[in-house]
Amino acid sequence: MSPPVCHALVWLPVAVVVAVGMDFWAALLHGRVWHAWLWKVHRSHHAPRPAGSRLEANDLLSVLHAPVAIALVIYGCRASEGSLREVAFGFGIGMTVFGLAYLVVHDGLVHGRMPVSALLRFRYLRGVARAHRVHHVGPAGGTPYGLFFGRWELARTAALRRSRPWRERARATIARRP
Repeated sequence: MSPPVCHALVWLPVAVVVAVGMDFWAALLHGRVWHAWLWKVHRSHHAPRPAGSRLEANDLLSVLHAPVAIALVIYGCRASEGSLREVAFGFGIGMTVFGLAYLVVHDGLVHGRMPVSALLRFRYLRGVARAHRVHHVGPAGGTPYGLFFGRWELARTAALRRSRPWRERARATIARRP
């Protein structure tokens, strides 16, 4: 049996890559699925929550990945030794780290559902909160769909608009037609 540090050399980098990659996955799901096919459920997140209510229907969407992460961690703990076990464990840990960070920053910091306002002293997290609040402008929301890279998503969207002014003029023209 190899020393534990050798196992960490496999699962730890996998966990870091997965934790970062999950924001891209979340942005894709948020923009293409939550704001499309599952809007009936996600809409509760864009509407004011009834007084005294701490939960919303959208909370169901937040737990969809938890069973997958749990299964991967359990497999990584119980399977026979090998690289597949270490990669699965790293994947599960990365998903879990992202999920916890998302819970604290999104639900706690941005939407005030947990007492974590002390995190606002970090400039990066203030930017994350600001970018996500832009997403909530208007009843159906819009860019950015990601959370931790939302600031860059806003900048990219603005740059695309600046580089393609003809598209905006075309949309404006179409919108004015009776």
